[in-house]
Amino acid sequence: MLVKACLNGARSPSEHPALPVTPGELAAEAGAAVAAGAGALHLHPRDAEGAETLAAAAVAAALRAIRSACPGVPVGVSTGLWITDGDPERRLAEIAGWAGGERPDFASVNLSEEGAGELAAALRDVGVGVEAGTWSEENAELVAAGALRGDLVRILIEPQEDDAGAAVARAAAIERELSDRGVPGPRLHHGYGAATWAVLAAAVARGRDIRAGLEDTLELPGGGTASGNGELVAAAVRLAQEAP
Repeated sequence: MLVKACLNGARSPSEHPALPVTPGELAAEAGAAVAAGAGALHLHPRDAEGAETLAAAAVAAALRAIRSACPGVPVGVSTGLWITDGDPERRLAEIAGWAGGERPDFASVNLSEEGAGELAAALRDVGVGVEAGTWSEENAELVAAGALRGDLVRILIEPQEDDAGAAVARAAAIERELSDRGVPGPRLHHGYGAATWAVLAAAVARGRDIRAGLEDTLELPGGGTASGNGELVAAAVRLAQEAP
C-alpha cells in the first residue's frame, strides 16, 4: 500500500510552524516524510514571495532540493487552476516551460476544473504522468468517458466534505462509479480537515493507497497537532500496518 505525503498545499506558514515553502524547507519535510514511510511526494511549489506557482524556475528549484534529499522517490505537483488565477491558457503555457530532469514525475489534474483534458495532454507532452483528481461521482464519470485521454498514474479519490461521515460516503460513491464502469488503475484516497482520518481508515479497509500530510490536516488521529509531515505520515503508515 502506497502512502503519499502531501507536504504543504495552499496553506500559509502561519497555520503551522513546519509548513514548508522554500526549496530547503520542502526538502527537509520531504526527507522526514520518506523516513516515516512515504513512497511518493506531492507539493505545491512556491515563488520567492511564498505564493503558489507553476513557473518553471520555481518548480525546478523545489524538485532539485527534494530529489537531492530523497533520491529515487517520485515527486508530483498540483496544477490547481487557482494557481494561475483561474487562467487555463496561462497554466498550459507555464507547464510547456517544464523541461528535462527538472520536471515532476506526475501531476494531479482536477476533473472539476476547466480544461482538464487539454491540461492532461500538455503534461504528457512534456513527459509528466497524470493523476486524475475526482471530487464527485460526476468527475468519476468523466474519467470513465476518457476525458483525460490516456493512461493515468493513479486516480485520486478526494471527497471535499468536512464531515467525516459525508466524506467517507462520497469516497464510496466515487469508488462505485469507477468500479461499475470498469475503470482500471490504482486508486488513492484522502480527505481534508476533520474528515481526514476517517477517509483514510475506510480506504485502508478497501486496500487502497492513501495520502497524509500538512496539506490535508494538521491533526493526528488521536487528537493534538502534529509536529510536521513526518509524524502525519508515520500515523498513516501505522494505520495501514494495523489494518485487518
